[in-house]
Amino acid sequence: MRIALVHDYLVQYGGAERVLECFCELWPQASIYTLVYDRNLMREKFADKNIKTSFLQKIPFTRTRHRIFPPLMPSAIESFDFSNYDVVLSDSSSFAKGIITGPETLHICYMHTPMRFAWDDCQKYTQDFYFPGFVKKIVPFFMNYIRVWDRVSADRPDKIIANSNFIAKRIKKYYKRDSTVINPPVTLDSFYAGEKTGDYFLLVGRLMAYKRFDIVIEAFKILGLKLKIIGRGPELARIQKIAGDNGNIEFLGRLSDQELFKYYAECRAFIFPQEEDFGITAIEAMASGRPVIAYRGGDIPEHVEEGKTGMFFERQTPEDIAEAVRKMDSYEFNPEYIRSTVLKFDKEIFKDKIKKYVDSEIAEHRKVR
Repeated sequence: MRIALVHDYLVQYGGAERVLECFCELWPQASIYTLVYDRNLMREKFADKNIKTSFLQKIPFTRTRHRIFPPLMPSAIESFDFSNYDVVLSDSSSFAKGIITGPETLHICYMHTPMRFAWDDCQKYTQDFYFPGFVKKIVPFFMNYIRVWDRVSADRPDKIIANSNFIAKRIKKYYKRDSTVINPPVTLDSFYAGEKTGDYFLLVGRLMAYKRFDIVIEAFKILGLKLKIIGRGPELARIQKIAGDNGNIEFLGRLSDQELFKYYAECRAFIFPQEEDFGITAIEAMASGRPVIAYRGGDIPEHVEEGKTGMFFERQTPEDIAEAVRKMDSYEFNPEYIRSTVLKFDKEIFKDKIKKYVDSEIAEHRKVR
C-alpha cells in the first residue's frame, strides 16, 4: 500500500506537528507533502523524512511570513500529484485538505479546525498576527475567494476525522459534513504529579494575541499572587509592558522539556484563558495532576469537571479570572484523580485509534472500487 502524508506547513512545532509525528511513526516510509518547510525553524524535526514542498518554497519570506500568502496557497496545494498513491492522509487547519486526488485514491483528512481566518473575523486575524498595514487593507478583497475555495475544497476528502467534538460541530456548520472524533495525542509519560505544590500559578504557550495572556496578567496584578509565564512569541513585548515591574509576574521564556514538566507538576493551578480547538497545554497540566482554571469556551469544557479537575470563568476579563482563582481555595483537588481523567489522550491510544480507523476505511474503499 502506497501512502502519502500532507501537512499545511512545517515552519513551527506545535500540536499539529505532534499529530504528524504519530502518522510518521505509523507509516515511516510515507513521504510528507507540505506547502513550505524550514528545517531550522522545525529544530530538525522530520529531518530524516522525504519532504516534498510546493512552489512557494522558492518565494522569499514564505517560510518566515507564510500567513501573508493565502491567495497563493490554494493553487500551491493543488499542484501536488498523488496519482501514484493508494491512500493520502492529510492533517489540516487550513489548506492541506484541499489536495486533489483521483477516484482510486482514498483521501482521509484529520481536521484540526475549519479554516479559522476564513470563517471567523478576518480583521482580528490580521491584528493577531501583526500583518503590515498594506496587507491589512487588501485582506478583505481576497477573503471571499478564500472562503469559496475553502468550502469547495472541504468536499474533497473522502472521510474527515475531527480533533474534538467542538471541531466536529464547526465542520458540520461550515462544511455540512459529518466527521469522526479522535482527540489528538499527549505524551503522558513525560508528565507527572509533583510531590510538593509551589506558590505560583502557571501560563504556558506561544505568546499570541488570541491566547489572551494579557487578561491573566491584569488579573494577577489585582490578586497580587505569583504568576509564571513559559513561552515566546510576538506578544512578548506588549504583555511585558502590561506586567510592568510587578515582581509577582515572571517571564521564563522557552525552557527545556524537563524544566517545563517540573513547573507543570508544582504549580498551584494552570490558567487557560483562550478558546482553543483542542487545549493541549491544559491537558498537559492535568496530566501533571494540577487543576485548570479555564475560560468556558472551545474544547476545554469537554474535559474539565468543575470543582473536581478545575474551575471555569464565563467571560474573558481580568475580573472573572481573579474571581475564579479566589474560588479555587474552596475546593480540594486530587492530583491522582485529575491525571486519571486525561489518560485517554495517551499517544499510543491515539495511534491505535488512527490505525484502526484508516485500516477500516481502506477495506471499505476496496469493496466499492
